[in-house]
Amino acid sequence: MRVAADTNIYISALNYQGPPNTFLRLAASGEIRLSVSDAILTEIEETLRNKFLWPPDRIIAAIETLSDITDRIRPTVALNVVAEDPGDNKILECAQTANADYVVTGDRHLLKLRQYDGTPIITVTEFLSRFRQDDLP
Repeated sequence: MRVAADTNIYISALNYQGPPNTFLRLAASGEIRLSVSDAILTEIEETLRNKFLWPPDRIIAAIETLSDITDRIRPTVALNVVAEDPGDNKILECAQTANADYVVTGDRHLLKLRQYDGTPIITVTEFLSRFRQDDLP
């Protein structure tokens, strides 16, 4: 299963325990294939530095870890779907290029879409619930 996640999922997973952390562990264990783009990684770095005041060495270690457990995608499309927050388009660009089965986010602008180009856009809690149901024999 291929998944694209919004920056807010990575930030929550790196800073707190809970569903985003569980989600990231699924990628680390290889149970899901998590796709990320350079634009998403850049936003993660900037948020960790500017909002959470992480030191550079900790940011580098986090980005290296994320790079190890994700597939790097170079988006082949430039979308203008989310007019209210154009920065959210990078998540959809990553998902579309990766042929993602799901987009996982906590962002209200993306969640409001419910799906894009046939790809469901859901919360991390909803994803984990679906993943566990799909995992049952």
